[in-house]
Amino acid sequence: MSDSDSDNDRDHRDQVIRPVRPDEWARAKALRLVALQDPAAPLAFLETYEEAVARTDDYWRERAARPHVRQFVAEAPDGGWIGTVAVIVEEAGVKDFFGNVAERAQGHLVGVYVRPEHRGTGLIGALVRAALDWAWSVEDPRLDRVRLYVHEGNRRAHAAYLKLGFAPTGVGVPAEDDPRLRELELAIARP
Repeated sequence: MSDSDSDNDRDHRDQVIRPVRPDEWARAKALRLVALQDPAAPLAFLETYEEAVARTDDYWRERAARPHVRQFVAEAPDGGWIGTVAVIVEEAGVKDFFGNVAERAQGHLVGVYVRPEHRGTGLIGALVRAALDWAWSVEDPRLDRVRLYVHEGNRRAHAAYLKLGFAPTGVGVPAEDDPRLRELELAIARP
């Protein structure tokens, strides 16, 4: 999540929040590349623009079709994509991208991004709610919680996640860009 994003009560009802279809991989790629050029990208994402732009179209096609991941997009009335979030299903015993073994089946919220001109509208809350609703609907495996990691320097994102109901777990991992800093785990339990 960009550090300049926050969630408030301004109207965002004109947007449609929906899952990304596999055939929309090129649009998903384009939005990801925009997100990775955001000034907050070094704090918000583990991937760089240079890494992402070098990936093949086959990579992006496969990414959009992964069965254990659901990406959501916020679509403006003109059809433009203005925000996104994804949930990865992590099965118990499987390593996550930090190399830690998941102790339980859980969701992992990643790739949170809202275009700057739509920040502060409540759109981030709508995207996260859609992602959580999907996570709670997964039956095999049943997910008891959804977690995310936020860079300790990304204070506005941290505050937005707390406002959305995520709580610190006390777990942290070294930040990739500077091991002296931490990526902090926040989680929300199934209601």
